[in-house]
Amino acid sequence: MQITSGTTERLPEILFTRISNYRHKVFVEMLGWELRSRNEMELDQFDRPDTVYVVAQNEQGQVSGCARLLSTDRPYLLGEVFPQLLNGMPPPSTPEVWELSRFAAVDFSNQAQSGQFSSPIAVGLLREAIDCAASHGAKRLITVSPLGIERLLRKAGFHAHRAGPPMVIDGHPIFACWIEA
Repeated sequence: MQITSGTTERLPEILFTRISNYRHKVFVEMLGWELRSRNEMELDQFDRPDTVYVVAQNEQGQVSGCARLLSTDRPYLLGEVFPQLLNGMPPPSTPEVWELSRFAAVDFSNQAQSGQFSSPIAVGLLREAIDCAASHGAKRLITVSPLGIERLLRKAGFHAHRAGPPMVIDGHPIFACWIEA
């Protein structure tokens, strides 16, 4: 497994295209999320030049995991789309808190695997994403996630806790979660 991180300007264009295709395959096709996508590429308003991506690739160069990191002092998914998950607290807005979003670890070349977080690389990718955010000044991460990520975090020993109770939004149980960097 090879893990690479960087902004769109630093990542090779072909890798950014693969990340967008991978996200479409995971979030739109596999999970059935109603997200904007075009030409089998999933991108939204939070995919900006300052967005940092962490991507895992298998030995063949295929994307097998991804994470998107955004500083909360600029617009981000939780603050703009899901603030209700914070249980009445205002969304963080500081360079010391980064959002982790579009996290997935599915190796489509491994037919025995299923689920968004079942890959053996999920924990390694999450550690790399946390380290990457910390290298940019983050002391904490906040994430909007399906409940499955809570089990992954607990099982892997991450210092994490809920920012509010889970809610069902568009038929999916999700919650906001703090992760200590």
